[in-house]
Amino acid sequence: MVTLEEQVKEFQGRTVFITGADGFMGSHLTEALVGAGARVHVFVRVGSGRHLKHLGHLRDRLTIHWGDLTDHHSVATALEALRGAQDRPFIFHLAAQPHVVDSWERPYETVAVNILGTLHLLQGVVDMGLELQKFFLAGSSTEYDARVQANRQTLGVEAPLRPQSIYGSTKAASEFLAINFFEAYGVPTIVARMFNHYGPRQQPRYITGTVIAQALTGPVVKLGSLTPRRDFSFCLDGVSAYVAMALRGEPGEVYTYGQGVSCSMEEWARLILSIGQEEGFWAHREIVSDAQRVRPSHSEVTDLSADSSKLRHDTGWGPTFSWEEGLRQTIRWYGDHRAWWEGLLEWR
Repeated sequence: MVTLEEQVKEFQGRTVFITGADGFMGSHLTEALVGAGARVHVFVRVGSGRHLKHLGHLRDRLTIHWGDLTDHHSVATALEALRGAQDRPFIFHLAAQPHVVDSWERPYETVAVNILGTLHLLQGVVDMGLELQKFFLAGSSTEYDARVQANRQTLGVEAPLRPQSIYGSTKAASEFLAINFFEAYGVPTIVARMFNHYGPRQQPRYITGTVIAQALTGPVVKLGSLTPRRDFSFCLDGVSAYVAMALRGEPGEVYTYGQGVSCSMEEWARLILSIGQEEGFWAHREIVSDAQRVRPSHSEVTDLSADSSKLRHDTGWGPTFSWEEGLRQTIRWYGDHRAWWEGLLEWR
């Protein structure tokens, strides 16, 4: 299996444009490509200030474009930097409003960022006549109809789509836009339906981080429903999949990837607690199901597990991190960066 370090060598000297670069997965991708010697442009949302939460150590090795995906002008201005590229640039579009629950509470923002933002990028590429190597779009497993899986053990690219949330619907719409622009204009789009990631830098509101954060701060870990099943992939395996698709994937195609096996929320939490206890981060912790934390039934799915066979066939990709290895790295990161995540806790 080709390692991530070996994969990214092909990006040396190449022009790359990344949205969502300062986020969880975006920062790991950016770090890998900068380390490989790519000419990296990042599009970062302007918030209360021009602050990089994960990429500050790389600031001098990046070309930073501050803006907002919902603002056509700032997107077009950033894309202008690609006109003078002497190669065919890669675009990795990872930015989104990424939270299922928030999509119900902030539906207009979710639609504007996830759909309109994607359209601004795609239309900008066409309007400027940019010739790209690939346009990579981060899709989501939430696009699937996975409430009842019956005899289907995994979800591949042929599985039916029926999103159970506004977030999932916006990701499906973005995917269709990407394929439309490939078929109509020849934009070399690639779509990845990603299953659950975990790892260092992920916000503690996600299942892995919330278990670790609660275990580090008290004797009880409160979760929602313990029975839904998810397919978890370590963040660096995800970056490796992004890179494999950008380098070897077929334009106009959709790929699904994950570890290939699911486990319940209770099983995942118990695995985290067991590893953290072995590593000396905490003593025994109790898991309880809190009714106030149960996801609304209209946005819950029962089982998500990825069929990565198409991606493996076309690119040779495969996961290299076991759950245990990935969780050890994640727990250690949380243990070393309490000042970063403690201010983000929502369950206190």
